[in-house]
Amino acid sequence: MSLPADPYFYAWADDAERVEAFLAALSALMDPSGVGSVSVSTLGVHDHVGRSDVPLREIVEVVRASFTAKSETEVYAPVRRCSGRGLVSMHMRCSAHGRGFGQFPIDPLVATSGYTYLCPHTLYVVVPEGKASVEVASAMLSLIVQEDLEHILGQFCAPDGSHRIPTGGFTGINGHGWSPPLELSATYNADGNIARDVALSWLHLHDGDRVGYIAGTPVDALIARVQAASPGATVGVATKLERVHRHEALEYAASHHPASRGTHVGAIRRVPRDRLPDDVDLTREQVLRILETPPATLLEALDAAAVPDDEWRAAEPLALQAMAAQAQGAPTMEVDVTSDKHRRFLQHHAPFHVRRLPNGGVLLATHPYRTLWPLWADALELLGIRTKGPE
Repeated sequence: MSLPADPYFYAWADDAERVEAFLAALSALMDPSGVGSVSVSTLGVHDHVGRSDVPLREIVEVVRASFTAKSETEVYAPVRRCSGRGLVSMHMRCSAHGRGFGQFPIDPLVATSGYTYLCPHTLYVVVPEGKASVEVASAMLSLIVQEDLEHILGQFCAPDGSHRIPTGGFTGINGHGWSPPLELSATYNADGNIARDVALSWLHLHDGDRVGYIAGTPVDALIARVQAASPGATVGVATKLERVHRHEALEYAASHHPASRGTHVGAIRRVPRDRLPDDVDLTREQVLRILETPPATLLEALDAAAVPDDEWRAAEPLALQAMAAQAQGAPTMEVDVTSDKHRRFLQHHAPFHVRRLPNGGVLLATHPYRTLWPLWADALELLGIRTKGPE
């Protein structure tokens, strides 16, 4: 598998709040001096509404004037990255609930890079001895990329301190939609109750519900649905991004097979997800124990589990020194950071972040070459809920 260049961001908002949540995110992300394009298409309406090369103010006016309960709006806009690497073109989409069709309702709020990369293929690196270190270049890439991606996710989900968007996340897998939160590279929960990530993952893996369809379900209702599963029921969680990608292909097949395809809107299938050899077990009883654990206790365990490993601790200060030297004008060398060695370093050592946001929300994140499962596995072992074992 060739790992993707850019992640996809997902978020959920109630029908009544969705457009305003989208416009607030757009207003927070779009460069105020830039121009973008907007289109609004509506089921049953032949012609779509569109504008090109217009400022934010006009984009907002078009969406508010044209968006209905059966509409979808797409916006291309320049977004400034907080790392200082300039602008990136972002493609953002808002879909009304009524826009969903058949077994595949469209995810409510989605964003990704348009035609310039959030995750660069090359970096300019200070190389004092004439040879670029894989570890240092990889650490630089992680520091830059994670800063930008976490900032964008925070602005996408909580642009104005409101709780209109209860949950969201990003993944390094593009194509088929919102993956189980345990297999994402980052998640956001406005109320700080990160157990929601586990419950949503269970309902996708065991019951076949699309995460984008059930993401707004109250936690009490999620718990009741997990309890309804048979005692001893087990699902398989993918531990690496490559396996998540493989599952996406299997999900597509399952969604079209008469014996497994979903029977209601929002269900991709009606049976547990097929297992792959490297998947790890997560049981109904473990999920219920997680859901019974106070959110503050879960966060403490995740904090403890997010301590960087030895390889990262060795590389990070050297990467920071190189970045500081570059800022002072030291000569650099262009380095391809898409090699197998760079990717393997990030897949095994990129750090996990547990961030409390000003609005009370919590953001869990890592580099888009990783998933959040290793962080959760370590935290659950600390809590005595699950023995990590070989993964």
